[in-house]
Amino acid sequence: MLIPMEFTDFGKKLSSHSGILQLMDDISRPLPPGIEPLLLGGGNPARVKAVEEVYRREMEKLLAEGDRFEDVLAHYDSPQGRVSFLRTIAGYFRDAYGWPISEENVAVTNGSQSAMFYLFNMFGGTAGRRKRRILIPLMPEYIGYRDQGIEEGIFASVPSRCTYFDDRTFKYSLDIEAVEEYLRLHDDIGAIALSRPTNPSGNVVTDSEIHALAGLAHRYSIPLIVDNAYGLPFPNIIFAEDAEPVWNEDVILSMSLSKIGLPSIRTGIVIARKEVAAALSGMNAIAALASGSMGPVLAEDLIGSGELVRLAKEEVRPFYRKKAEHMEECIRRSLDGTDYRFHRIEGSIFAWLYLPSLSIPTLEFYSILMKEGVITVPGEYFFFGHDGEGEGLPYPHDHYDKCLRLNYSGPDDVTEKGLEIIGRKYREYSK
Repeated sequence: MLIPMEFTDFGKKLSSHSGILQLMDDISRPLPPGIEPLLLGGGNPARVKAVEEVYRREMEKLLAEGDRFEDVLAHYDSPQGRVSFLRTIAGYFRDAYGWPISEENVAVTNGSQSAMFYLFNMFGGTAGRRKRRILIPLMPEYIGYRDQGIEEGIFASVPSRCTYFDDRTFKYSLDIEAVEEYLRLHDDIGAIALSRPTNPSGNVVTDSEIHALAGLAHRYSIPLIVDNAYGLPFPNIIFAEDAEPVWNEDVILSMSLSKIGLPSIRTGIVIARKEVAAALSGMNAIAALASGSMGPVLAEDLIGSGELVRLAKEEVRPFYRKKAEHMEECIRRSLDGTDYRFHRIEGSIFAWLYLPSLSIPTLEFYSILMKEGVITVPGEYFFFGHDGEGEGLPYPHDHYDKCLRLNYSGPDDVTEKGLEIIGRKYREYSK
């Protein structure tokens, strides 16, 4: 008979059911025989041929250079990342945007998810006799954040404003007055954090909004953490015009190579104050020894030469723009005659569908769709950080249990079939 093993609170928290676990599990879990999988959930990017060809070329160069391939495999990089890659990143942003940074301002992690985990727990949690929290200024926000705190209750949030338009779209915007008031009334905020473009909604916080948040961060002596996994200059899955990259010493910018063709290699890039980059290096040494080398090796020359940025602008962005337009067409066609809205698709690889007449929560609707083979992500997971969260109270936002996140990066016929089923089932489960 096996003796029961008891997990610590940390072990229980990180191994329990979570939205991000369900999301990643749904990507690969087989459906019952006879059910066609229509994968509109998850966060897998598409395969863009022009990008893949360049990575293949870089790999072939690596293989052809004596024993350089074996040398990459056989040696750890530094805990802060491959030194030549750090210099290349710093040099690119220094030349392109005039940012006063060096390699000491850059750290590499095993994906941006790991970077955000480190950062959230660096600035959120117990600090001496006080507990610090991370303020999410525009809710809904990325499903992968909500369970990343080592300690419970490290997130606070402010609901977004919402503007509805006559074409059945809407847009979230920052309620800067509410954010400022929250900071004034709560002295336990250790950082402000958001994704830009926003996952799940595809919203893009404007330049003026991001500068306003950076100003608040400076005033309250806390960092503004910006998750730029879909943004500029790469992968540039961003369709709004008012969205230049922003960095200063009050900002921590997290980037990724995942959405520009390397999701399985797990390469996150953080640009921050030197002491923050050094702290990330220390965390990486303890948690992982070092980050993987292959992503930096494949991308270094492409970034240094500007080719990766060119690919993002000329290949990746137009590819996803066309996909987004097709998703919008499918939504309008499949839900015609129903009470529906969707967020204006300004970036990322997602559409955010609002079904106000849905008679059941989207968690339940998600399960019904899954029986038909349609994999989505229910909206409830993207609302967190409110005062009644531990008591099981719903998030105070009208969209809380009436939204679905849909990934539009897959084949067009999958999008079409999936939306047809969503439209049919929505009619069946409308009030």
